[in-house]
Amino acid sequence: MSEKRLSLSPARFLSARRRHRSAGLVVLLFGLLAVGSAYAAFAPDNAVADTSAQSQQIEEGKKLFAVGCASCHGLNAEGGGNGEGKMAGPSLIGVGAAAVDFQVGTGRMPATQTGAQVPQKAPSYTPAEIEALAAYVASLAPGPAVPAEESYDISKATDEQVTRGGELFRTNCTACHNFAGKGGALPNGRYAPSLMGVDPKHIYEAMLTGPQQMPVFSDQVLQPEDKRDIIAYLNALQEQKDPGGFGLGRLGPVSEGLWGWLVGIGLLVGVAVWIGAKGVKAKGVRAE
Repeated sequence: MSEKRLSLSPARFLSARRRHRSAGLVVLLFGLLAVGSAYAAFAPDNAVADTSAQSQQIEEGKKLFAVGCASCHGLNAEGGGNGEGKMAGPSLIGVGAAAVDFQVGTGRMPATQTGAQVPQKAPSYTPAEIEALAAYVASLAPGPAVPAEESYDISKATDEQVTRGGELFRTNCTACHNFAGKGGALPNGRYAPSLMGVDPKHIYEAMLTGPQQMPVFSDQVLQPEDKRDIIAYLNALQEQKDPGGFGLGRLGPVSEGLWGWLVGIGLLVGVAVWIGAKGVKAKGVRAE
């Protein structure tokens, strides 16, 4: 019997056992083996390359962080003190890459000095260095990622979207940033900066992360399309011309009223003084 089994060809041997109880399991194992072999043949090189590049970027960001950020935020981004019992820099664990991209990309970080609020200035790092810093902080704990370009692309925004963005802006933002996005004063020496001329990506990141005194408008509060419509509205404001010719900073009735008092009433007082002086001269001539 055994000699007869050995004399069968491999094809006939498999055919004879295709109805065996474990035949399905064997076929499944062979299928998994084939798929795994195909994946191993094509994917690993790219995967290893991507992982290696990402690890290298994170390591570069860690070096930059140790030199330019650790003095305030701690060697491991856990937050640091100034030696007087006060916090010099908050913890960055969990803030995400978007917060780093905003703060460093707008030049607010590294801060030149402490104060009620850190102002915007020219960036101290190149775009590649900013990406490395963001990658390092993002590797510490999950947080908001840098938004994709299509998230804040307003090149195809419609009038309806701009109008909707204006409604959202007036509802959520004008209390601090002014109805025209020019910014405004806040308590304790703080202020809401002007939004004119700000990169759309940074506006999106600010809404996503809530820098400094700004509240966080997460995707659960403002949907991504809401954020994009607000950016489209701000862009329309920036391109809008002042119908009166002189916008006075678009600060509203306060600046307009001040202008009226200083210039308008000032001119009236000047005219009254001039008329009075002319009247005195005329009386003097008649008396002679």
